[in-house]
Amino acid sequence: MKSLFGSHLNLTGKVLDMRLMRQNVVMSNLANLTTPNYKARRLEFEEDLQAALDLDAKGKVTKTKKDHIPHVFDANSFGPDLVKNLKHRVIHGEDNVDLDKEMAVMAKNTLMYNALTTVMKKNFAGLNKVISEGGR
Repeated sequence: MKSLFGSHLNLTGKVLDMRLMRQNVVMSNLANLTTPNYKARRLEFEEDLQAALDLDAKGKVTKTKKDHIPHVFDANSFGPDLVKNLKHRVIHGEDNVDLDKEMAVMAKNTLMYNALTTVMKKNFAGLNKVISEGGR
């Protein structure tokens, strides 16, 4: 059965959730900036997302048969991995969390999150236009 919403909305929603989780991990790292023996954590999901979407190394959808496109995506087929055992340098008197690196990760994650929300907003604006003009 066809849906009013495209299947990409499930994917976008899942990626937004994982970006929020990544932001929380980065904030946790920043909160523990001066905590002795704290190891910075990372939340990785991009490789699993590409595998779930059947993307090759160049970021293009792989196609073995003519009938394979469009690809049906299952949002439950991947998820984030929390990386806790990062190898870090230990120098007496310095913290284990790199403030500059964490701020860069946070800025990139924020930009990606905002881009996805803009895509969803435009999607819903298009639906709103179709609904409002459909009665004329």
